[in-house]
Amino acid sequence: MKLVAVTSCPTGIAHSQMAAENLEQTADRLGHDIKVEVQGAMGAENELSGDDIAGADAVIVASDTSVSRDRFEGKPLVKGTVKDGVNDPEGLIEQAAELVESGESGTVELGDAADGDADSAGEPAADPAPQQQRRGGDREKGLFARLKKLFS
Repeated sequence: MKLVAVTSCPTGIAHSQMAAENLEQTADRLGHDIKVEVQGAMGAENELSGDDIAGADAVIVASDTSVSRDRFEGKPLVKGTVKDGVNDPEGLIEQAAELVESGESGTVELGDAADGDADSAGEPAADPAPQQQRRGGDREKGLFARLKKLFS
């Protein structure tokens, strides 16, 4: 099976490359062809061409940022997080294979990528009032407090 994939994380320094490498190694081990585009702080690397996408049986998007899905219209698409691409590339590839075998051309969201929609599915949130939790140490020792004292 021929796959194309996009990995993307907000910083794009290491995780998107690790996810891409894991997807490539796992696809090779399972006997699939894959081309992975890596999007990050430096822009896109190994960009997918129109021919790559047209020849693909399925698309995998492992990202923590928004990735335009317009160019994948009509293709079976599996959406996961970069964490899924790093820790469970086999699960992403197997899900894509299942979509191809069933003949579906929709989008399936896995793992943490689907968790964001859980509250909108009609299930009440476990804790309706968000609790504010203060992070960090003493505010008077913070950078801005020290700068304010320095310049006043």
